[in-house]
Amino acid sequence: MTDAPPPALPPVSLRRVRETDTTRLLELNSAAVPAVNDLDTDRLGAILAEAHSAIAVVADTEPNTVLGFAILFAAGADYDSENYRWFSGRSADFLYLDRIVVAPEHRGLGLGALLYSAVFDAARTISAAVVFCEVNLQPPTPGSLAFHDRLGFTEVGQQSTKNDTVVVSLLSADVAEARSAPPE
Repeated sequence: MTDAPPPALPPVSLRRVRETDTTRLLELNSAAVPAVNDLDTDRLGAILAEAHSAIAVVADTEPNTVLGFAILFAAGADYDSENYRWFSGRSADFLYLDRIVVAPEHRGLGLGALLYSAVFDAARTISAAVVFCEVNLQPPTPGSLAFHDRLGFTEVGQQSTKNDTVVVSLLSADVAEARSAPPE
């Protein structure tokens, strides 16, 4: 018996997150917990209102169905995230990736790499020198750590958050040296 090949990914596009995407974003976000923190409608709305940008990846045949998304904050935002504040205390020239989520059934097909390409493009647009993000160490997310390593992220610190229930690796990647990662 041989392993079945992964499902073929239909042609996809990137677009801005729309207000009508809220329900789907919450579904995707919930499916990714604990790699990302859980959100309710109000908190997601507040985050999107403050964000520099929010990017969705959609199948060209179903442009209203989000397959993955990324939410970004520029330096100087009024954002209460512990991790964003940590980075803000150390730099004023960055773009912060608050969260990146891909639907479970579409992971490993290159959507994360496509979203990161858009993240680095957004950083270049605002002339940010670095992209910051964090990846959980506890609870562990080894696949995410390996993926970020392939993209050229390096650890610049660690932090215990959420009342010591989560430990994160705080990561940085130079925009000028950003590289693409193959699908997982």
